[in-house]
Amino acid sequence: MPLASTVHPIRSGRPSRTRRPRRAIGVALAAVLAIGLSACAPDAVSDSFLSGENTGYVAADGAIVEIPVAERGEPVDFGGVTENGETFSSNDIAGKVTVVNFWYAGCAPCRVEAGDLESVWQEQGGDGVAFVGVNTRDQADTARAFAEEFGVTYPSLIDVDTAEAKLAFAASVPIQATPTTLVLDKQGRVAARIIGPIDGTSILSTLVKDALAEDS
Repeated sequence: MPLASTVHPIRSGRPSRTRRPRRAIGVALAAVLAIGLSACAPDAVSDSFLSGENTGYVAADGAIVEIPVAERGEPVDFGGVTENGETFSSNDIAGKVTVVNFWYAGCAPCRVEAGDLESVWQEQGGDGVAFVGVNTRDQADTARAFAEEFGVTYPSLIDVDTAEAKLAFAASVPIQATPTTLVLDKQGRVAARIIGPIDGTSILSTLVKDALAEDS
C-alpha cells in the first residue's frame, strides 16, 4: 500500500500533517546505493554532504510522513542476524512500538544522526519500545566498530548479503534512501517514515509517543 500523508487526527486533538525538518541541511533523499558495494568505497554523495555541497541530495518536501491507522498496510515480518551474531525476529518484539533505522557506516548523514537515534532509544526504549538498525552495506566487524565509535547500544541486522530485512519492507515502503527511519505501531505496521537524517530528537520522540498512545 502506498504511503499517505493526508491530514488525520492524532492524540493531541490537532490535525496531523507532514512534518518538516528545521535545519537547512534538512532531511534529504540519498542517491540509490547498490547493496553489493563496500562501505570503504568512495562515496561522492557522502563526501558532498560533509563538505556542505549537498550534491546528490534532493530537497524532500514531506520527507516525514505519518500514516493514518486506517491506511496502514499489513504487519511487517522481518528478521536476520545482528552484528553480534545473534538471530533476531520481529516476533521477539511483538506488541512493541519499534523504530527501524536503515544505515551503513560510510553514509555521512547516518553518522550525523547516530547520536540522536541513541538519545531517543535511551529516552524511549523499554518494555513498550524497541529499536533495530538494518545495516545495508557493511559486514559485522564494521558495524560493531561504528557502534563503538558512536555509542550505539541497540542491535543492527547485517543485511548486506541477503537483503532479507530490506525486502521484507518492500511491499509497504521500498527503502531507496539511506538513512531511512521507520516507526512501526504495536501491530508491526509502518506508522511513520523519515527519509534522511532524523534532524534532532524531538520529531522521532513525538512519532514514537504518538504510536504508543494508540489503542493496541
